[in-house]
Amino acid sequence: MRQSACINTLIRRRDNASEPKITDSISPKEASPTLSRLGFLVALGFLRLTSVLPLRLLHWIGGGLGWLFAVIPNRSAATTRRNIAACFPALSSAEQESLARQSLKGMVCTGLEMGKAWILPIEGTLAQVTEVEGLAALQAAAKAGEGVILLAPHLGNWEIFGYFACEGIASNFMYQPPKNPQMDALLRGVRAKSGIQLAPTNRKGVAILLGALQKGELVGVLPDQVPTDEGGVYADFFGESAFTMTLTSRLAQRGTPRVFCGFAQRLPKGKGFKVIVHEADAGIYDKDLGASAAAINRSVERCVRLAPEQYQWEYKRFRRQPDDSAFY
Repeated sequence: MRQSACINTLIRRRDNASEPKITDSISPKEASPTLSRLGFLVALGFLRLTSVLPLRLLHWIGGGLGWLFAVIPNRSAATTRRNIAACFPALSSAEQESLARQSLKGMVCTGLEMGKAWILPIEGTLAQVTEVEGLAALQAAAKAGEGVILLAPHLGNWEIFGYFACEGIASNFMYQPPKNPQMDALLRGVRAKSGIQLAPTNRKGVAILLGALQKGELVGVLPDQVPTDEGGVYADFFGESAFTMTLTSRLAQRGTPRVFCGFAQRLPKGKGFKVIVHEADAGIYDKDLGASAAAINRSVERCVRLAPEQYQWEYKRFRRQPDDSAFY
């Protein structure tokens, strides 16, 4: 059964599934068909190196590599330009190109920052955040045991955002493991360092999320990924039709959870990150899935407009169209 079909079934009928065990092992002993042991060690070494380099230096390097992405023809640059042209039609061609180049630089910076999120002890990761706005409301809702749904779009550094926003809160995120077992072990260890519980992207995982909300815990969702056929509806996003997941909408209709949306904005001159959290658009609680999905996208769009150059525009968000036409 496909993931989205499982989700729809489970919203109506809970599965008696237990929570998956999290391991913090980072041993690269297992062979992988997609990434050699040597390749994994190189990647791990790179992450460890970038974890100790100053943010300002990483962003300087990211600016240079991002410039190369902008001038050398490649798929990421083409998708970025297409998305920006569609979502910001009021900008001139020069302004769209400037935003695209800034976005490509941000894309590289995000990759270079992952050492700070994945390798440093949790205290070091949390220390990357130097400014906070709006988080108190989320913390109060979590403390009251109301159940919280946190929308974390691919904006700024979503890894650092997740760790900071969920600090001290019982939290659960869906997790689809990579094919490489060594990288899977690394990422599980990364999540475990902050106490975040992982739920598989299947029927069992949805049951875990439902149970977490009923216990008044936090459930984290990445709201801007294109779902499978049964798991989404079309809704407006920056004036374009975007196939949007209904999982969040269905979760929001179970009990009385509070829904928030936020991100970690990259600050200039390597001064760290500013965590920004907003209460999501009230339309999310609408029982009509289309209206709820539109509210989710409005919540994401509100965040993106605060730092459009830091959004993941290289992702093919509009690859599914209502008339099956080719957007890209």
